[in-house]
Amino acid sequence: MKFNTKVIHGGQQHDPSTGAVMPPIYQTSTYAQSSPGDHKGYEYSRTGNPTRTALENGLASIENGNFGLAFASGLAAIDAVMKLLQPGDEVICTNDLYGGTFRLFNTIFQKFGIKFHFVGMDNTVNIEKAINNNTKLLWVESPTNPMLNIIDLKKCAEISEQNNLLLVVDNTFATPYLQKPLDLGADLVMHSATKYLGGHSDVVMGALIVKDKELADKLYFIQNASGAVCGPMDSFLVLRGIKTLHVRMQRHSENGRAIAHYLKNHPKVGKVYWPGFEDHPNHDIAKSQMSGFGGMLSFSLRGNKYEDAIKVLENLKVFTLAESLGGVESLSGHPASMTHASIPKEEREKTGVIDSLIRLSVGIEDENDLITDLEEALKLV
Repeated sequence: MKFNTKVIHGGQQHDPSTGAVMPPIYQTSTYAQSSPGDHKGYEYSRTGNPTRTALENGLASIENGNFGLAFASGLAAIDAVMKLLQPGDEVICTNDLYGGTFRLFNTIFQKFGIKFHFVGMDNTVNIEKAINNNTKLLWVESPTNPMLNIIDLKKCAEISEQNNLLLVVDNTFATPYLQKPLDLGADLVMHSATKYLGGHSDVVMGALIVKDKELADKLYFIQNASGAVCGPMDSFLVLRGIKTLHVRMQRHSENGRAIAHYLKNHPKVGKVYWPGFEDHPNHDIAKSQMSGFGGMLSFSLRGNKYEDAIKVLENLKVFTLAESLGGVESLSGHPASMTHASIPKEEREKTGVIDSLIRLSVGIEDENDLITDLEEALKLV
């Protein structure tokens, strides 16, 4: 089954009791049992819910995995992965990653005795140098948030296999439409399903997808024991969003390309970060492991003035200044004061998150309207 068919039919079946094409929203907390322990597959909705099951089957299908798990948020999914570790274990992760992930690692799990090494993973030599006997896991984003760095997933898989490490890839930016980390050797894929999978800025959810049953069973236990699960209505919304993922991502990618090229030629723009440019670091790797370059990009302004970035953001009309990304509407953000504010300034700036950096999540509107919106705002600086 090809991807464009999988997003609609993968892992799905019509409701056996009514023939409903879409799975019903099973808005229930508990299920009748004919005798203690004798039930129809469900006993309590923290442990399992038929609507969530439909979504989890769909998630596994589109990532070419065998098992999917849905959580209350992306950070809840990451939290579950970290609970696979023990005090004394060490994790190597990219130094350019989502600020919420950094905060979870640095302020929550570090105090429980897990050590994190933040390295520039766009050069995989840095990963190999950081490995020691306590290293248990590689945490990878590609493309990274917000600098759009590209990490060689095949090489990361080779390193992980050679050193008996768990390789986890945050595939939120690329989505399985553009990139399939499990096929490239990853053990586990994570998504903030709030973003492109949901696609309409109306739900908060996280997801994990794996191939290995033993790993899946460990994560299912953590999911049930910790309880950070999503509700049936949210499951329904993300499953509905997945059904249009392919057509949305095609337009996101087309508009992203148009905006990236427009900004690259603008005299007031310093640098544009988008992996589709031939001069982008690791562009060839992006071409080899992705089928397109997506709708996420960042750019800095000449002079690197904080006030200039704020002026642009305050005067955009079609782009909405807001947290998050991946919705049908175009969104803009200021990483230094929004998504990455939890990272210390000196650490942010080492990775390129400077005061004038603006991140764009390019939506599916008319590309000329988006370019005009940027043009009018840039005139003011």
